[in-house]
Order: sequence, then C-alpha cells, then structure tokens
Amino acid sequence: MAEILCAAGYEEAPYPEAASIVVLNTCSIRDKAEQKLRSEVGRLAMRKQHQPELVIVVAGCVGQQEGKRLLKAAPELDLVIGPDNIAELPGLLVDIEQGGVKRSVTEFDLNAPRFLSANPEFSQVVPSTYVTIMKGCDERCSFCIVPYTRGAERYRSSAEIIAEIQRLVAAGVREVTLLGQTVNSYRDPDELLPKAPEIGRYDWGHTTRKIAEQDESEFAALLYAIAERAPGLLRLRYTSPHPRHLTRALIEAHRRLPILVKHLHLPVQSGSNQLLKRMIRRYTREEYVERVSALRDAVPGLALSTDLIVGFPTETREQFAETLSLVEQLRFPSLFAFKYSPRPGTPSLKLGDDVPETEKSTRLEQLFAIHDPMRHAHLASLMGTTQEVLVEGRKKDGAYTGRTVRNEIVHLGARADITGQLVQVRIALSFKNSLGAELVDEALRISVNELPRVASHADDANLRPEGTENHGSGELIPAPVRRVDVSSKRQLPVI
Repeated sequence: MAEILCAAGYEEAPYPEAASIVVLNTCSIRDKAEQKLRSEVGRLAMRKQHQPELVIVVAGCVGQQEGKRLLKAAPELDLVIGPDNIAELPGLLVDIEQGGVKRSVTEFDLNAPRFLSANPEFSQVVPSTYVTIMKGCDERCSFCIVPYTRGAERYRSSAEIIAEIQRLVAAGVREVTLLGQTVNSYRDPDELLPKAPEIGRYDWGHTTRKIAEQDESEFAALLYAIAERAPGLLRLRYTSPHPRHLTRALIEAHRRLPILVKHLHLPVQSGSNQLLKRMIRRYTREEYVERVSALRDAVPGLALSTDLIVGFPTETREQFAETLSLVEQLRFPSLFAFKYSPRPGTPSLKLGDDVPETEKSTRLEQLFAIHDPMRHAHLASLMGTTQEVLVEGRKKDGAYTGRTVRNEIVHLGARADITGQLVQVRIALSFKNSLGAELVDEALRISVNELPRVASHADDANLRPEGTENHGSGELIPAPVRRVDVSSKRQLPVI
C-alpha cells in the first residue's frame, strides 16, 4: 500500500502524528486482532476531534468482513477497503479529498484477479522480501474466516511471478518468500509450466490414489521454473502450505533444488483425528506424519515448524493429549499455538465454545511446557557449529540479524556493513528463541560479548550450554494492524 500511495504522489510520514492520512491494515484471524483495531481507531478518533481533516482508512480482512457495519460502528472512519481493492486506494482518497462521501469498497476480483507487484523504484530494497502467487482459499476449515474474507482461490500467472522475482533480484533482493493462503495448491492459469519430476507418483500408505490425485498441484513446477530463471536468487521459501498438498513432486523438489531452504512451516492444528475431522482439515494424523517423514528423509536436517489450536469446540483432555503426543513424536524445533477464537460466519460456531477460557490457558501452558525444552535443546545443539546466515539488517544497538537456512534467528556483529550477504558464522550463544554468533572472517569479526543487546540477552536467559532452561513461549498473537501513515503532496496539509 505504501508503494501504491507513493507512486500516486503521497509521501510516507516520519511518524503517525505527522500524517494526514492513516491506513490501518488489518487481520481478522482472531478476535483479539479486532479488539486492537477498535482500540487504535478510538485513539485516532480523539485526534480527529482536533484535526478534522485527518483521513482514517481501514484496509484488509476486517474491512472485508465488516464493510459498511464498520463505518456505522466507527463514524470517524472515512474509508473501508478489502484486500482486493488496494489498487483503488489512491483514487478513493482523491474522492475523499474532494468532498466525497464515506465509502466501503469490498468487492472480490473473482472474474479478473489483480495481483500487486513490488516496485524496487519505490521500495527500500531489503535482502528478504515476499511475492504473492495466489489469493483466496478453497479449503473450508471450520474454524477459519479466510475463505469468507479472501474469496475463492485465484492464481497469478507463472510468467508474472517470475518476472517480479527477476526484478527484485536485479535490485538486490537475495531471498524471496512465496505467499498464498494455501500456497502449495498453486496452478498456473496460463498453463505454461512443464510437469515437475514425480508428478503422478501417489504411493502413500495412508492416502488413497484418488485422494492423492486431487491433492496434486503445479507448485513444484513453479519452484523449478523460479530456480532456473532467477539464478541470482540465493534462497527461496514459501508460506503457508497445506499438508494435503505436500505431494511426492513437492518433496522431490525439496530434495533437488538447493535454492529451497531447509525449513518448512506446515500447520497441523491438532493431533486428534476426531478434531481434525471436525476442523475439516481433510487429512489424518497418520497422513501428516507420513508426509512429514518422507520430507525429512528427502532433506536431512530439515527444520519443521507448525501451528496448533488448543480448546477447539468439543476438545476433550484425551484429545488434547493426542496433540501433546504428536509434538513429542515429531519434535518440532518451533511451533505457534493459539487458543481457539470463534470467528463470525465460520462453521465451528455451530459446535459452540464449550472449553472454558481457563482450561484453554492451562492447555496452552501444558503444550509449551512440553515444547520449550525441545526448542532449547535444538538451539543449544548448534553451539560451536558453523552456519551460513543471510544477514537481513542492522538494529539500532549495532547488532546485525539474519537467519540460517533452517530459519533460526542469529544476532552477530561486524566491522563493516554485511547487510544482504551470506556469511559464515560460528554459533557462540543460545537464547530463548534465537542464537548469538561471531563471523568466521577474522577481519570482520566482533565478539558477541562486545554487543550490548546480545550480551544482555545472554544475561537475561541465564544461559547454559546444555540448554536445560525451560521458558514459556507465551501466546502468539497475529499482528493485527500495520500503519501506513502518509502525507499528501496535493491539497492535504503536511504536518
């Protein structure tokens, strides 16, 4: 959105109070995100009393979900737009500038889908960025609002995807993450991709051939095409995949393509087959384990992370215990766990919300108590090893931050700017959720003890090499609101 507005003649404000237009980009996955939006709008409403020309826009999935209801509930708002209407934002703002009425624009672009491309001319180029390859979702998970806020699946042409990645690489991007609600269901609408190796292989022990054929996609073919036609790209990731589309062809792509990182975030949601059925996830625990095991066999050392929901309607303690046993069986180095949150219009509402909030919290704590030692042991096992890190940037305290090929976060120092470089580091410290390291290159090396932030993290964590500490991860809350604060170069005041 910032790119679109800057291209239309607006400029980004240095801080929110300097903006004459504030755009709140929203998430509606969980109710807490909506609560944070309402709180933010309330603060802006107070400001608008003293600055009536301030324009407040709500964009994203809450905008799509609530539409005109949001305008009625929050009269301070000037505009509500859905995810498919972002390209229209500059024109809609011009209409408001000229005295137009408040509007809600939330139409899906089902017949002629539009995909926004990053423009390096207007963007600050960063080493790692995102490229959207599809939007919408044809799954109907009973707890999920995404199909109702994003519509049916629409795919971007492979030629357009590859062209954007080529532009980004030419501008200095080193790593791309492919984005989609069910990213690995991708099919090229232009039908230009050749078949990927292992297409048509369906020898699963827990999935019938008929179902496996339905699970097939062209996502693996897209990965091969990107690797071939964007040779300057160093790393390729994707999120979020659906387990049923983790096909033999995709697993083979992971085995063959060095550009694919050794990390996959694959949401499982529950370890109970009964709950997976009520969630309408369209796979069983056994299918998930079989496909993950096949991927790990193909890519030794691959790090697997996942999402889990606790307190889903009707979840018994015995069914929750099955989730705990799955975590112990697969030993995820990283996981994100959420308490079930009822969402408007979703099928799971018919099941009620019968697990008390206190019980949800207790189960969440039990889950982290099982998982935290796994995470600590994984990070501690890397102590003393040499890892390759893509440096993403430098923090205010002087420490650089990057990620390994398995997605571990690494803090390090350097005597010269190493942003965007692949560097060899030696892991020296293990924190709660990240690592501290020193460059192998002696000419550039700074000891981790010379970095205040890294050293303070080490003190706070009371680190021991064996990594036996047990720290609760807390509850992950999706970032609900991203500000895009802009000032207009037209007639709006620049403060």
